[in-house]
Amino acid sequence: MKKLFTKFSVLIVLSLLLLNTAYAQNITVKGVVKDETGLPVPSASIMIKGTTNGTQTDGNGNYSISAPSSGTLVFTYLGYATQEIAINGKTTINVNFSATANDLQQVVVVGYGTQRKIDVTGSVATVKGEDISKQASTNAISALQGRVAGVNIVNNGAPGSSPTITIRGTGTIYGNTGVLYVVDGVWFDEVSFLNPSDIESLSILKDASSQSIYGIRAANGVVLITTKKGKNGDPVISYNGSVGYKKVTNQVEMANATEYATIINELSASNGAAALFADPASFGVGTNWYNQAFRNALQTNHQVSVNGGTEKSSYNFSLGYTDEDGIVKTQNWKRYTAKFSNDFQVLKPLKIGYTVSGTVINSKDINGGIFRQLYAAGPVVPVYYADGTYGDANDFSLGGGNNFNPQVTLDYFNQKSKNYRYTGNVFAELTIAKNFTFRTSAGGEFGQNEVRNYTPLYKATQGQQTTQSTLSINKSENRNWILENTLTYKNTFGDHNITVLAGTTAQRRKSYFINSSAVNVPYSSEGDLYLALGTAATRTVSDGGALSTSASYFGRVNYSFKDRYLLNATIRRDGASQFFGGGDLWGNFPAVGAGWVISNEDFMKDQKVFNYLKLKGSWGKVGNAGVPVNPTTLTISQGGGLVAFFNGVGYTGANVTSIVPSFLNWERTVGTDIGLEARLLDNRLTIETGFYNKKTEQAIFAIPILSSIGTASGTVIGNQADFRNRGFEFLATYADKAQNGFSYSVSANVGINNNEVSSVVTGQNPIYAGGAGIANGALATRTVQGDPIGSFFGYKVAGIFQTPAEVAASAQTGAKPGDFRYIDQNGDNIIDGKDRVVLGNPNPKYSYGVSTTLNYKNFDFSFDIQGVADVDVYNANIAYRFGNENYSKDFYDNRWHGAGTSTIYPSANVGSTANSAPNSFYVEDGSYIRLRNVQLGYALPSSFTNKLTVKRVRVFVDAQNAINFFGYKGFTPEIGGSPTNAGIDATVYPLSATYRFGLQVTF
Repeated sequence: MKKLFTKFSVLIVLSLLLLNTAYAQNITVKGVVKDETGLPVPSASIMIKGTTNGTQTDGNGNYSISAPSSGTLVFTYLGYATQEIAINGKTTINVNFSATANDLQQVVVVGYGTQRKIDVTGSVATVKGEDISKQASTNAISALQGRVAGVNIVNNGAPGSSPTITIRGTGTIYGNTGVLYVVDGVWFDEVSFLNPSDIESLSILKDASSQSIYGIRAANGVVLITTKKGKNGDPVISYNGSVGYKKVTNQVEMANATEYATIINELSASNGAAALFADPASFGVGTNWYNQAFRNALQTNHQVSVNGGTEKSSYNFSLGYTDEDGIVKTQNWKRYTAKFSNDFQVLKPLKIGYTVSGTVINSKDINGGIFRQLYAAGPVVPVYYADGTYGDANDFSLGGGNNFNPQVTLDYFNQKSKNYRYTGNVFAELTIAKNFTFRTSAGGEFGQNEVRNYTPLYKATQGQQTTQSTLSINKSENRNWILENTLTYKNTFGDHNITVLAGTTAQRRKSYFINSSAVNVPYSSEGDLYLALGTAATRTVSDGGALSTSASYFGRVNYSFKDRYLLNATIRRDGASQFFGGGDLWGNFPAVGAGWVISNEDFMKDQKVFNYLKLKGSWGKVGNAGVPVNPTTLTISQGGGLVAFFNGVGYTGANVTSIVPSFLNWERTVGTDIGLEARLLDNRLTIETGFYNKKTEQAIFAIPILSSIGTASGTVIGNQADFRNRGFEFLATYADKAQNGFSYSVSANVGINNNEVSSVVTGQNPIYAGGAGIANGALATRTVQGDPIGSFFGYKVAGIFQTPAEVAASAQTGAKPGDFRYIDQNGDNIIDGKDRVVLGNPNPKYSYGVSTTLNYKNFDFSFDIQGVADVDVYNANIAYRFGNENYSKDFYDNRWHGAGTSTIYPSANVGSTANSAPNSFYVEDGSYIRLRNVQLGYALPSSFTNKLTVKRVRVFVDAQNAINFFGYKGFTPEIGGSPTNAGIDATVYPLSATYRFGLQVTF
């Protein structure tokens, strides 16, 4: 690698010496860009044709650029026809865009560069940063929900949490399931550190052809994020702020105290015990634990940015602050962001620049089990007694299943987290001769996370007390860097347009953690919490880490003829240290795409239907190296029970941790994509549709092995399976603009995906998982050949036993009236594991969204609708009980409590019995549709703002997740999880709606 960079350095020096310095005389050209109604167009792009030099208009449509007097300026803006105007020595050039929508000449950000939209042969979706920043989401990826066909996003309601994103279905089990984020050239696993207001655009690479340029990590999709850069012109200062609150939506109603006491008495009778409560009605309504713990949570957000530049340099600086309370009392999350970027035109052929950012996140956490407690806690227990002491479940003899007071958990849980993230990228770009551009860049990140937890000495209730205080401090850090060099040749000759890219990449990723604890640490203030103050004999410490490196070589050729025939070919070769010494160290990832712009053919000139029509197709192969370090290395463990005695002397023993394969290949995803793009009705209607077939080959699959082997792990990994995702995507957008200042845009998309395990080396040997909330120890999901990944698996319910006679006549002779009647699938008159069947699919088949924007003079209005369909969730909350936990009001109202009272709902006895085994009763429809985002804005008239020496003032109100429709009986059907544990609701973080008022000011 050192030699490689030395060669590139020599190339730079020689190129500088050989450059032709006879450049044409530059002049300063100024002007204003307006639309067809005469209104200024902000952020329009002005480029000097044949170069990468350019600028953008300011908020009033003004621009200024230094350009050759004999050059040509290219004016572009999304939704308008591109205009090329020869300078011819003029110093003032004003432009009025045509109303004809034609953004085919606009550039789209792709891997290691850009392409004209007309030249793209893969499946690439682009979302503008302004559409992201309009939403209340603190995570930019959350704001993508429902906006891109084929992209499924599952949000977690916790403040600052990162959503789960899948692009065209789940394609792995054992490997890294997350997408690759590339932010200004630096690779990341997640982007919670990014302020959405700093984003210029996002590009989602969906097909293997567009992803293959990032071969090593592209198997699950790639999201390219470009942050805002400086623009030529006077300094522009902007403020963007909002204040609002979050509120729980679709709160689950629980049984009140009287109902709870009634159903608990029924449970006791079912188990042959005496009634626990003599007079249920005496308890009245009791405690609503959700109302006690939940609140309307305040959310504030502020950002200030400064943007400007000259002909020689540009800059962008921003500061951001977000303060968000959780819907659970005591929870809080704060994020501080700072970003600075600078570009310098050092010489006419040489441009350098950098981007640095820093993020600090502080949070006050809640106990992860609080939602389980709020669901299970007995409403007969008061929050406090009259004397101010805590209500104690033990005083009501509720038993161990819910022997807690959730308020105690909230009051005594003391945990704070701090996260520091610093990222940066520096680059140099050299124009060599006329058609070559060399670019070198170095980027990286340093991240540190600290979690401090303190449990004091206290006694609140019989079941909630400690005899000693405990302090734990866990720290982790990540240090990653990436070096990249690319050489690009770009030329147009005659009807031919060609771009050739060659490059190299080197990366290193290092992580380290240290966990420590001590007991009997006194607490007088936050600054006094030191492990050294605890009992010396109790102090513990453990640490670990991982180091991985990779090297890559890649190339790409883009070719077009007459803007009619398109070709894209890519190759990438990656080497990853994870496979060193026992794996396929190097992987090759080729791809090819082709396109045919049918509308540019001569035989299409006289037709009046299509303004634009393109057929495209692609094939490619990408990889997934996201496996644990050294997966083929045999490891051992030592413990107190591993002792051998020889001649009366004890010796420490060891045991093999897991059986490992002698050789392991990369997971490889092979994808085929066929698409059609069309524009009709004078370019007002745009349609994009496509079919894809994505197959994960040689997937790393964990197969169960006999426990008698004696390993700590009950599985062995290997390249043992193939998965397939096959689907269809459709996007339609209709946009128009009237002469009276009214414009609108309506966009709708739908994605259809079918997931299946297509083959397994070991045949029908399944993977069982999904044990969360299953009280009898069973597992609720199965992954096996022929079915989707993580399918719900269990017994099919035929009804409820009503009488002892029905039980006696069935195959479930051990059942009771009120129990589930399971179907004897194999007809052997025995109900056992052989009677289990597939019950549902947690992988959504349909995902869709509708986005609408209306503008009338100074008013703007937008709303987004989003949803999924044909998906199932597993409601584990119902049977997640080990004693006298509470029940939902729905269960109470519909339960079986005597012959003929219900044929669908069982009796109260659904805890650790055969009734809690995974079965079809707990599998519910997870489809939903929601008003994802709605916003109304108003920009004050310029006649008023000019008096205030302010360029623009806009106020807005908006709401997110305000209206939700679904049939699921939990808080939300939007439930994440790993591929084999997805869709299981064992008390998830509730869904919330956000309502805001905001102000945007530009100086």
